[in-house]
Amino acid sequence: MPLVSQHLENISREALEKYQDIVRRYVRRRQGVYALYRRNKLYYIGLASNLRSRLGHHLRDHHQDSWDRFSVYLTIGDSHLKELESLILRVVKPKGNKQKGKFLKSEDIRRSFARDVRSRQHNELLSLLGKENVLDVEEGKLAIGRQPVLANYIDGPMNLQSRYKGKIIKAHVRRNGSIRFKGKVYLSPSLAGAAACKRRTCNGWTFWQYERAPGDWVPLNELRK
Repeated sequence: MPLVSQHLENISREALEKYQDIVRRYVRRRQGVYALYRRNKLYYIGLASNLRSRLGHHLRDHHQDSWDRFSVYLTIGDSHLKELESLILRVVKPKGNKQKGKFLKSEDIRRSFARDVRSRQHNELLSLLGKENVLDVEEGKLAIGRQPVLANYIDGPMNLQSRYKGKIIKAHVRRNGSIRFKGKVYLSPSLAGAAACKRRTCNGWTFWQYERAPGDWVPLNELRK
């Protein structure tokens, strides 16, 4: 289902003043996001559950002399309207808006990003110095044998889960790409998946899911795309 159902862009303030009845017909009892412009530059972003009332209000409030054109974007429902406004405010930072947009549950991943960059730079330095084998060190011991399959797809530890026979099965991917499940370590998602479902074979890339963002669990196979 689309988020925006109808839109009206770059309309003059004069049209709103002169043809309010026509504008009212389109936006009456409709919710959405609107934008006010001055000399083709974005001045203000807002949201409203009643766009007709809000636009009419801006003809008389303290913003009345600060804009000359407007746009409206009519949305289907209002469940994500507040976060949509916050997203726009954080991206464009309009002059007329004093409040910075706030997200309800979004995780700031700046620290995680910085940690992963430092880890990558550390590994690059080890490689430049001819110490590639150090990359496979785990729990103080040198990993012997083939490299864990996930090593080329991740930058740090993460959790896995799978729904199997009505139950949630959980595993943990360690920093070097190996997978710990019920106290044992596996070098590939398929081996860990086979152990989890107690079968000889298993496609671990479709069996397991990882948390791409808080609450957003997607198939492990997404890492290979």
